[in-house]
Amino acid sequence: MRWLMLYARSRQVPASLAAVMLSAMAVWALARDGGREPWDPRPPVLVLAAAAMAVSIGLSGQDLALDRTAALRWAPRRAAHVLLSSGIVATAVLAVQAVGEDMATIAFVVRDSAGLMGLVALGAALSGGQFGWTLPFAWLAFSFFAPPATGVPMQVATWMLLPPGTAAGTWTALVLTVAGTTAYAFAGPRR
Repeated sequence: MRWLMLYARSRQVPASLAAVMLSAMAVWALARDGGREPWDPRPPVLVLAAAAMAVSIGLSGQDLALDRTAALRWAPRRAAHVLLSSGIVATAVLAVQAVGEDMATIAFVVRDSAGLMGLVALGAALSGGQFGWTLPFAWLAFSFFAPPATGVPMQVATWMLLPPGTAAGTWTALVLTVAGTTAYAFAGPRR
């Protein structure tokens, strides 16, 4: 159990968890409308993206050379880290919903948290853990300002904002999750 605590501290898990909960509570407080508006996907996506970006800093350790030369196999641990982080990101939104009003369905939260953590992992593999947040941030910014999704390419581009059950959104999130987790698990964070 001691190695788990050391791993969590080296990956800045306590600070990341605090940032996840603070961002979730802030967006929830700002997005409350008392049930007057129809469902808007932007507040839950904003919470999920902020949480994924906060968790991204933990995808690189204090010393990359030490990570790469360890006697332990890192691929399963890295994959578990990404998948567990995805669960924590999803739990943040679901916990906020338990306190107040519903922001999104469970399917929406699971799909977007998995896809966003896949983007974070891909960003960490491409540019390092400290810059793992850049891919989800850029994709989120594009999604917020993109024109309405009428065709499949635009649905793929705005997958985070699509209702649950949309094939393009689900498949995009699945591909991002698998590609990001695989790239990060086997390559690790870039130096």
